[in-house]
Amino acid sequence: MTRKYEVVYIFDSALDEAQVNEHLQRFHALLKPSADGEMIRSLEHWGKRTLAYPIKRWDTGYYVVAKYDTDPTTLPEFERAIRLDESVLRHMLVIDEGAMPATMKVDDDSAEDLRTEDVDE
Repeated sequence: MTRKYEVVYIFDSALDEAQVNEHLQRFHALLKPSADGEMIRSLEHWGKRTLAYPIKRWDTGYYVVAKYDTDPTTLPEFERAIRLDESVLRHMLVIDEGAMPATMKVDDDSAEDLRTEDVDE
């Protein structure tokens, strides 16, 4: 049974995008593809960002967010490979339970109430 996962990687900021992609290919090769053969649902390179606090004496990191489908039995070896790679400053793996909608649907009556609300001046 496959599940949907999301992982955020923070790589060493000294790496360029090609080197980051090499690391990602090595990590993702450890995951089994889902039944339809498609494993990676999305891969977003956020680029170099300033960290909120220094990690391993680094002030900046290269962020990547990946969403994929895989069997949970593949995760221990996958996370082990990430922890052993010194170019990964931090990572966080979570079950992807779906994204919240960008806009909340409001019925017409509620929307009218919001527009006609009196404002004291």
